[in-house]
Amino acid sequence: MTPTAAPEAPLLLGVRHHGPGSARAVRAALDRARPAAVLVEGPPEADALVHLAADEDMRPPVALLAHAVDDPGRAVFWPFAAFSPEWTALRWALAHDVPFRFIDLPAAHTLAALAPEPDADAPAAPAAPAVRLDPLAALAAAGGYDDPETWWEDAVEHRRGGPPDGDVLAPFRAVADAMRELRDAFGGEGEDPRDAVREAHMRLRIRDARRAYGDGIAVVCGAWHVPALTAVRTVTADRQLLKGLPKVKAELSWVPWTHRRLSRHSGYGAGIASPGWYGHLFEAADRPVERWLTKVARLLRDEGHPVSSAHVIEAVRLAETLAALRGRSLAGLAETTDAARAVLCDGSDVPLALVHDRLVVGDELGEVPEGAPASPLRRDLDRLQRSLRLKPEAGRRDRELDLRKDTDAARSRLLHRLRILGVGWGEPVVPRGGLGTFRETWRLCWEPELSVRLAEAAVWGTTVEGAATARAEAGAVAGAALSDVTALAEQCLLAGLSAALPTVLRVLADRAALDTDVAHLCQALPALVRSVRYGDVRGTDATALAGVADGLAERIVVGLPAACTGLAPDAAAAMRGHLDGVHGSVGLLTEVMEATDTAGSGAALRRRWSGVLRTLASRDGLPGAIRGRAVRLLLDDGELDDERVARFMGLALSPGTPPAEGAAWIDGFLGGGAGGTVLVHDPRLLGLVDAWLTSVPAGAFTDVLPLLRRTFSAFEAGVRRTLGEQVRRGNGAPAPEEDAAGFGAVLDEERADAVLPTLRLLLGPVATATTNGGTHP
Repeated sequence: MTPTAAPEAPLLLGVRHHGPGSARAVRAALDRARPAAVLVEGPPEADALVHLAADEDMRPPVALLAHAVDDPGRAVFWPFAAFSPEWTALRWALAHDVPFRFIDLPAAHTLAALAPEPDADAPAAPAAPAVRLDPLAALAAAGGYDDPETWWEDAVEHRRGGPPDGDVLAPFRAVADAMRELRDAFGGEGEDPRDAVREAHMRLRIRDARRAYGDGIAVVCGAWHVPALTAVRTVTADRQLLKGLPKVKAELSWVPWTHRRLSRHSGYGAGIASPGWYGHLFEAADRPVERWLTKVARLLRDEGHPVSSAHVIEAVRLAETLAALRGRSLAGLAETTDAARAVLCDGSDVPLALVHDRLVVGDELGEVPEGAPASPLRRDLDRLQRSLRLKPEAGRRDRELDLRKDTDAARSRLLHRLRILGVGWGEPVVPRGGLGTFRETWRLCWEPELSVRLAEAAVWGTTVEGAATARAEAGAVAGAALSDVTALAEQCLLAGLSAALPTVLRVLADRAALDTDVAHLCQALPALVRSVRYGDVRGTDATALAGVADGLAERIVVGLPAACTGLAPDAAAAMRGHLDGVHGSVGLLTEVMEATDTAGSGAALRRRWSGVLRTLASRDGLPGAIRGRAVRLLLDDGELDDERVARFMGLALSPGTPPAEGAAWIDGFLGGGAGGTVLVHDPRLLGLVDAWLTSVPAGAFTDVLPLLRRTFSAFEAGVRRTLGEQVRRGNGAPAPEEDAAGFGAVLDEERADAVLPTLRLLLGPVATATTNGGTHP
């Protein structure tokens, strides 16, 4: 049983964390009671940071971040939204010049409990229960509700006018009585064992505050704790619970938070289902349903949906009707959602999902003033974000950078440096216009957890550049594989970390000299050559890398044929991928050599590489995937004519070749790139493939079907359709000219010229080349 309440308890305001109804009630209660001090559930170490909440640049949602000084990755957040009762109490105390204190268990103890291997001599932290009691769900069930959120709306959020008798403290007394009954009924079952320790510390802090300010104090805490804070406990008993708790040195700071991270779906234990909706209820002075559906309509119009004011009026009427039918005093989120789906979204859940993501949850990102305590690394990042006009945002946003512009190049360097530090603010993506030397596309999204990553990265330096340099040098020494070091060298060039390159290059040269695995060399070469080829775009000197890349390529040329012998199917598939990477790298490397004083060396490397491909294409006993890929690469480079390619294919698909090996050869030859187009334009090759397919025995066909399906399904739809039409006409035979589906034997100049008037209308008055060599204006 819960002990009896103390006879002269302070004003206890039990709330729901992040509940706008609770926030309004707390504000009204504080206005009525005018307490001498305000105490709130939170880490006491943050008392020194409270004054920053009054800064005009502090904009919630924000959070208190506590991390262990010796282990910054061990961190805890205390989030606050504008509609959080704790934030309302904090702002009220600052506005009325009333002392404010946090009274929860210190962060030093909370962080120590997160240690993976606690001290064996220290008392073990109590384990959380497998299933924790949800007070809100229990009260909702007692009221006949299946959904706790709906019960909360009806019981608290929809009672916007306050108690009918004007007693603003009555709701808190009712909540306290309900929680006392719940704790009595469950008798400790489903409770978090850590609550007893936390509540003991809160009782001690309340006693200290009463001695300092008298009984006229207000305590804002989770409603679940109210019965325990009014219970009679001795000081000795409470101190005994806290005795011997492990602790670590902790640092606290304010950091931006997001509505999305307040969502229960983010994994936040005290999360709510609809932060954006609750924020709206807190801010809307009147007519919340009308204002909400107007927001929904504005969002849908911005996204191109035809929504008018008449739609909004009809949606409001429908929401109110649904509320009346369901016995609710006011339309809630369920009713407004149903009305928006039916009227504003034409019954579709697709635009409704956008409404849920942008409005019901929301991408609101808070702001913290410049004067807030932060590590030097964080301050340097803030400075760079301001100077580069690269503001953090909670929502995902693609940003294209032109590296020929100084500002965009600096932005690119910053994002690459942060990635080296493990701060994944941006993720490189393939640009919509395709690959380009001078372009980068980044997908940016600032997550609150990145503040923890910054705290961890602070051990490497006080500036982003310095920390990234130190981290890169340490990563090169600790790199387990040659490919890791080459990837790091590329990252250093992209990030403009010229100071780290000497160390990285020295380690790279040592690893390359000692590594005898050709597969490792093949895996490392592409990143290295990309660094050589594109280093000058960012103004970095990649000359030293060119020599390492050349030596690596020579070792691959020598060792590749032997490395391709005796490979299992999986290993052969991996080696085929390496073959593609090396082929592209050799092409880039020879371009660099031809643009410098080593043009002869570049031509020699290209000849030697072509010789290796010819060896792989013709050597018996090598996996079919590798031989087929070698033939394809030679064909693409113009090193083999169609007749020679047909001969290679005929040998690979001869009756004496096992079907599985023939299928692997086809996959190597046709897989990736424009493999289907090769068959479209060469009926002889298509005929060979068709004849081989029709000759595969039924039993063997079942075995090779998955590989063939993977190969041909990668072709574009138009290519597959054209191949089907050609096969239907018979073994890839070319169609008569009049029946050609887009592929004629000769160009029909008269038909080609017929499209020029239409092109002039589309393109404007520009000179357009004709098929007979003249021009049209």
